[in-house]
Amino acid sequence: MVADMAGRIIVVDDEEHIRDMVADYLNGQGFSASAASGGAALDALLADGRPDLILLDVNMPEEDGLSIARRLRATGDIAVIIVTAADDVVDRIVGLEVGADDYITKPFDLRELKARIRAVLRRGGARGATAVAASAPPDQGPATIPFGRMMVDRAGRRLIRPDGGEEAVTAMEFDLIEAFLDNPYRVLSRDRLLDLAHRKNDDPFDRSIDIRVTRLRKKIEEDPSKPQTIKTVRGAGYIYSPARR
Repeated sequence: MVADMAGRIIVVDDEEHIRDMVADYLNGQGFSASAASGGAALDALLADGRPDLILLDVNMPEEDGLSIARRLRATGDIAVIIVTAADDVVDRIVGLEVGADDYITKPFDLRELKARIRAVLRRGGARGATAVAASAPPDQGPATIPFGRMMVDRAGRRLIRPDGGEEAVTAMEFDLIEAFLDNPYRVLSRDRLLDLAHRKNDDPFDRSIDIRVTRLRKKIEEDPSKPQTIKTVRGAGYIYSPARR
């Protein structure tokens, strides 16, 4: 059913016919969708309340989508799906680097877009649904698991810092954490990690796994330049080595 995944979505695109078409479609699918023509219009909508997800076009004349995504990630953990042109591999890479939860390329099928939105809301969208769990002390009970210098709360989909605070991670990054936790001491190729942690892309230039591993290392490793938790196996992929405690 659509209702159980319904959420508030803002569609940001400078092309009026596209943003209105997408917003109308999502409203017809049980979501609550609003449309914004760019960064300023988005900021005005955000002043009225936080959405569950923002669908963000990259190529816009005033403030580009990547700049907006950086602002959003710096100020909160709203889920973001960026929209790129089919041949803009660099935009997809940068989008993931700035913390987007997923991307979709133009032209896209509206049914695929709905599936992507549902997946992001299901994976990271549990953020809102787990607010009660997130308020519990992170060091209580067996729910937390060591992961590098951090602790992982799998039920709440949270990464906990040594000081007890919560480290921001995207839905895609947390999927990768879970893939490693489920496969300790096992070499996982990039293709295998794509299967476990995200949809398998046909794009031969897809660097999303490498980008996510780099971002995770910066958060969990004592020295990201000499990783001890997520190690590179040259020519094969990555291996997760749990700390002995």
